[in-house]
Amino acid sequence: MALIAPNIAQPGGRDPRLDAFRGLALAMIFIDHVPGNPYEQFTLRNIGFSDAAEAFFFMSGVAAGLAYSGRFGAERRAANGLWSAVRPMWMRAWTLYKTHIALTFSVIAIFAFAALAFAMPEMANKHNLGAVFTDPWRTIPALFTMTHQIGYVNILPAYCVLLFVAPFAVMAGLKHPGWLLTGAVALWMAAGTWRLNIPNWPGGGGWFFNPFSWQLIFVLGLVAGIKSKAGQRLVPVSGWLFTAALGFLLFVYAWRHVPELGKFMNTQMWRLGEAGAPYHFVAHSKTFLALPRLLHVLAMVYVLSCLPWVVALCASAAAAPLRLMGQQGLEVFATGTVIAMAFQALMNVNGDPAILGVVLPPLGLVLLWLIALRAQRRKAGAVIPAKPSAVQA
Repeated sequence: MALIAPNIAQPGGRDPRLDAFRGLALAMIFIDHVPGNPYEQFTLRNIGFSDAAEAFFFMSGVAAGLAYSGRFGAERRAANGLWSAVRPMWMRAWTLYKTHIALTFSVIAIFAFAALAFAMPEMANKHNLGAVFTDPWRTIPALFTMTHQIGYVNILPAYCVLLFVAPFAVMAGLKHPGWLLTGAVALWMAAGTWRLNIPNWPGGGGWFFNPFSWQLIFVLGLVAGIKSKAGQRLVPVSGWLFTAALGFLLFVYAWRHVPELGKFMNTQMWRLGEAGAPYHFVAHSKTFLALPRLLHVLAMVYVLSCLPWVVALCASAAAAPLRLMGQQGLEVFATGTVIAMAFQALMNVNGDPAILGVVLPPLGLVLLWLIALRAQRRKAGAVIPAKPSAVQA
């Protein structure tokens, strides 16, 4: 949460906003991955254009900037060499890749079991799973190259790619952040204009989270993290900018929830598209990180980062479960994906999914908190965890 505010954590500590909001984003992602529950109406995607994925990518960029940029400083590089700075980021990308593969085959197993155990063959065709069983000789190798992705298990491939190239972005961000941001905007613009994407195979199409587009939100977070580590701001504090951002958020909420306004604005966007406006300026495409989604998440981050009470709230005892989940982000995300897919399968085979929709998400969130607690204790090597000293990207 360092779009404008410097890192407010004490030396050796963490910014509580980053941990708390990462935990909140993970909780929302989990809830959204169990469709048909009554809690999803309260997640981010129902109050604006963006959803928890945009927030998660931005905060992942911030975390990468905070965690890794210090290794690329001139003194550290002179003492330890460039490889000592690059290696941790590439090892983290490798960990993300292995996690993605494990999640992919876990989801395949869950839905294959449901299809066989409950005599529901349609379960084997959900979420882009069909080709795994009908064309395994081509599809299974494509799972390892990430050119065939299972629905709901498609966010980590983009993150892997971005973290792999992040060392170059960090070096550019330390010396020429303006040029880095300009290049990121240019690549986002090109991807949306010419529909540039990594192709899927053998099924066709492109990645759902297009790295050429989503790199922009990650790079914005990365530069914010680099600036925050140096005690600086990426965007100046400005009363008029805060007012504009807050006004935009309120307008978008009304756009979503006032039918007359929504119909009018959607018609105007369509007319702009017919007049030649770029596709990703007037659409709401998630794949190409369309401008309405991008502006919404940036306005939200700016507003939250301007409010002093947000810091106190995120550091409070009430937010401790979210902070814990945010600190153990990968474990929580991976476990949450498996639990959510198991819950999906259960709701599909159960005759009364409405009751399960009420019961399962809170149960899942408790399980995720327990997983985070176990991960923290394991890493700390003690029952009482020590105070964390680094941000895990």
